[in-house]
Amino acid sequence: MTLMPPASALRFSFSRTDLRRIGLALAGCVVVGVLVYFVAFALSLEAQRTLARQRLNFYALSLEATLTRYESLPGLLVLERDLAALLASPSDAARRAAANRYLETVQGEAGVAAAYLIDRDGNTLAASNWYLPQSFVGQNYAFRPYFREALAGRLGRFYAVGATTGEPGYFLAAPVRLGGQVRGVVAVKVGLEAFEQALAKSGDTVMLADAAGIVFLSSLPDWRYRALAPLDAETRARLVEQRQYGSHPLSPLAPGSDLRRSGGGPVPLALPDGRQNERLVQAQPVGHLGWSLVLLSDPAEARVTALVAGVAAGFASAFAAAVAAHLRLRRRREEERRRAHHELEARIAERTADLSAKVAELERTEAILRRTRDAAVQTGKLAVLGQMSAGMSHELNQPLAALHTFSDNAVALLDLGRLGEVRENLQTISQLTGRLGTIVTQLKSFARKAPEALGPVPVDNALANALLIVEPRRRELGATIDGSAVRSGRYVVAEAVRLEQVLVNLLRNGLDAVSGHDEPRLELRVAEEGGRVRIAVRDNGPGIPADALPHLFEPFYTTKPAGEGLGLGLAISLAIVEGFGGRLEAKNLDGSGAEFALLLDSTACGDAPCLI
Repeated sequence: MTLMPPASALRFSFSRTDLRRIGLALAGCVVVGVLVYFVAFALSLEAQRTLARQRLNFYALSLEATLTRYESLPGLLVLERDLAALLASPSDAARRAAANRYLETVQGEAGVAAAYLIDRDGNTLAASNWYLPQSFVGQNYAFRPYFREALAGRLGRFYAVGATTGEPGYFLAAPVRLGGQVRGVVAVKVGLEAFEQALAKSGDTVMLADAAGIVFLSSLPDWRYRALAPLDAETRARLVEQRQYGSHPLSPLAPGSDLRRSGGGPVPLALPDGRQNERLVQAQPVGHLGWSLVLLSDPAEARVTALVAGVAAGFASAFAAAVAAHLRLRRRREEERRRAHHELEARIAERTADLSAKVAELERTEAILRRTRDAAVQTGKLAVLGQMSAGMSHELNQPLAALHTFSDNAVALLDLGRLGEVRENLQTISQLTGRLGTIVTQLKSFARKAPEALGPVPVDNALANALLIVEPRRRELGATIDGSAVRSGRYVVAEAVRLEQVLVNLLRNGLDAVSGHDEPRLELRVAEEGGRVRIAVRDNGPGIPADALPHLFEPFYTTKPAGEGLGLGLAISLAIVEGFGGRLEAKNLDGSGAEFALLLDSTACGDAPCLI
């Protein structure tokens, strides 16, 4: 029979050593819990920062794509002749109306808020909203930084509240040059409301601030036009001078805090809605003006996760259920991260598709530019034909007069029975008729707008045809053209009519350069150079001024007196030669004179068709 011990025997007694060990164990659990808490909090914060960086990167890509889409628009608008014509004659009502209609069309097709033309004094001459009560026409924007930057020859960028309409927008401006000088500015205003609406729908607290730390776009409308940090007097004075944000007070977003110097950890903030709480502040630079995308995230979840991890670690041996709960919580958090990652990938894929559409749109724009360039080349050819029409009239009148004389002589000689001399007169008449046909054929070929189909072109024929076209100008100046290199026997990859157009431009420029010289002289040189053919036109004129060399091939830049040239010949020639895959160069010769040379790919021709 087993006897139960008395009740007094079931009592436990703890010695001081046992109590000390229990105390140390409890202290150890507390230490482990605290350490695990800080480690888990740091890891959770890093994961939150990583996710925030991914989101910021996504928002930055979206904004960059929106801004880049319109970067090249002002540069395209400055090529429009109606705008240049209005700058040349600001008081011409017809030109002002044409410029207004053009800008109104651009505004509608490009989807911008406004497009307008400003003279160099800051006065708006034409605008897409010319018909509205709040039209830009007549307004002066000389105080705007984008105007000053464009006037200095650079692309101007600026975000501000409209001084006329009170509506905010992103301004882009480009200089308009006439005769090599900046005579005005073309500006466009782009609205960013769609981007701000996307921020509001994202669920994140995101702000876009300028270089001074002023929030001008936000997912929370009440935070717009607030400062990330208190503004100093100099910054406020500059903003007032530029009227960038109108009459907004620009008070600090979090009084007593500088959100730009958060240090990477949670920052206690007093936000405009009255809540006192800490936020994780992360920023990413974006754009060309020192802008920053700022994202505020709540670290409370990270703290909760770290606390659970610390408690679970401290009581793991005694509370298995707590450990299991902690593991389940971690699995949930991992699933949330996976979902967030998938959502981010879906957003990136959507953005990629949008970017592909924008690339296609840019390709369409490039096609329009190519067609515009072709039209400019054809216009340049017709301008050359107009300039040389007087000389060609003389060139045709000479053989026509000779034809009349020889035909009368032939009749008289026939009556006299002098048949041998009649035959000679008829042969001379045939030669003169052939000469007339050659001149007319060259004129028709030069004026025709042929498709740009590249093929083998004989250099000799191209030079001969070009010399025939400039012959009246040469005789007028009494100049000598050394064409001994015309019989080179070489072929180049080009298009015959356009190659002749380039040669005519270079020859006419050379003749203009030697005008007034005692012994005007041009020299043609053709040589092989590294698998290419180099065709050079040299003159013994005064040479090219050093300050003009870097600008020779710019549109509308000319060293000729006013009224003697638009400055388009060399720009058009450069576009043609580059279309052939070649180069057009200019330099001064030692002593005196200048040389213009074009380098084109060489090809060979024999009895069989040429092979390229």
